[in-house]
Amino acid sequence: MTADESALEPGASLADEPEVRQELAQGDRASVAGVVASHPSSPLAWTELADIADSEGRHLESFAFASVAVDLAREQLAASGWTPGSPVPWSDEPNRAYLRGLDTQRRAAGHLGLDEKAAQLADELARADAEAPARIASEFTPTQLIPIIVTDSLPPAAPTEVPAGDSNPDAAPGAARED
Repeated sequence: MTADESALEPGASLADEPEVRQELAQGDRASVAGVVASHPSSPLAWTELADIADSEGRHLESFAFASVAVDLAREQLAASGWTPGSPVPWSDEPNRAYLRGLDTQRRAAGHLGLDEKAAQLADELARADAEAPARIASEFTPTQLIPIIVTDSLPPAAPTEVPAGDSNPDAAPGAARED
């Protein structure tokens, strides 16, 4: 094998976790800790837990959960022949657990004032896949985790009546009118 051929290799890949993805998809935010308990060696489950803590502003927990996700992912990647600094392509979906875990840990480190650690994690993420930070920023935002309020649960608005002969139907009821 030549150096050019090895440069074309797709990079390392984590094992797919269809059962974890299914449990996460079928559950809600409160059930993610149970998925982690059922699959404690799953980088994906730990990354999801870290993302939830991050979205709730729990930076210390987010850092800890993401650290576990990243460590588990590194161990699994190394077992398949990966070396630190080698590519871990975003295009291979199972790898997203590692890449998202790095990014979540980076954000949490920044919030905790661990600026040097945050910079190291940003470098590791960029070396793994240069496109990953932009993909994560566009596809995994905290706003995606904001609960949606269904309008049926809100009380109906009281109807507003406009007095007869009012020339300004947009005026607030009871507002002073010029005569």
